[in-house]
Amino acid sequence: MIDSGLFVGTLRHRRFTPVSHAFTYPLFMALLDIERVPQLMRVSRLTSHNRWNWASFDDRDHFGGPARPLRERLARDAERHGVDLPDGRIFLLTHLRYLGYCFNPVSFFYCFDGADRLQVVLAEVNNTFGGSHNYWLRPDPASHGFRAAASKSLYVSPFMPVDLDYEFALTTPADSLVAHMETVKDGSVCFDATLSLERRPWNATEIRRALLRHPAMTAAVVAGIHWQALALWWKGVPLVRRVTGDGVGERAACAADTAGRIDSVRER
Repeated sequence: MIDSGLFVGTLRHRRFTPVSHAFTYPLFMALLDIERVPQLMRVSRLTSHNRWNWASFDDRDHFGGPARPLRERLARDAERHGVDLPDGRIFLLTHLRYLGYCFNPVSFFYCFDGADRLQVVLAEVNNTFGGSHNYWLRPDPASHGFRAAASKSLYVSPFMPVDLDYEFALTTPADSLVAHMETVKDGSVCFDATLSLERRPWNATEIRRALLRHPAMTAAVVAGIHWQALALWWKGVPLVRRVTGDGVGERAACAADTAGRIDSVRER
């Protein structure tokens, strides 16, 4: 059954070139029906919507104007990218704000049709430099399951260039979910990341249990990013310069997201 919940498990990263490097971290994320966010954030005294709490959902933490409902933002962005947004339920897999702080390396919007069949996924990717890009993923009809590809359009890691391709393999978020991503160059996998998560009910008991185990989840995410960057630097992985004015990838990302950013600025 597809429903809102806490998804608890691990994130694994593996780098294959120019040196081998791998790690696995425990984590949890929230899966929320985007039409029910205010109600869902009222199930516990430790959660809130658009106000400070131990855990909170803030509309400003996702793309588009925060005054607009998420479905409207998705519909506008889908149209901008030439994607038909299905008319069924939409679930967002994301990190909440914890103790007022939020950072999401990637959030997934799972878009279903009226028969609860997964049709489209939006991967909202953010980097630690304040950049963001939306990758609309449609399944390859020739593949089994939900497999999709996209050209990388945002500088994310200082140890990885922009001119790569992404390949995604996703499962429907039911009792468990897997979100696997590979970065590919000239047919060879350079890096992969895998979320392997199990569902817990969205209730006050499970929320409290998750928060006691991971009291500052998003701060831990950012600390882990910088710690692993230090480990790569120590191993001698060369830095890739961030191109801010003349990079094709970043220019494409900027062009695709300009309208959404304007909406966001106007409505704050």
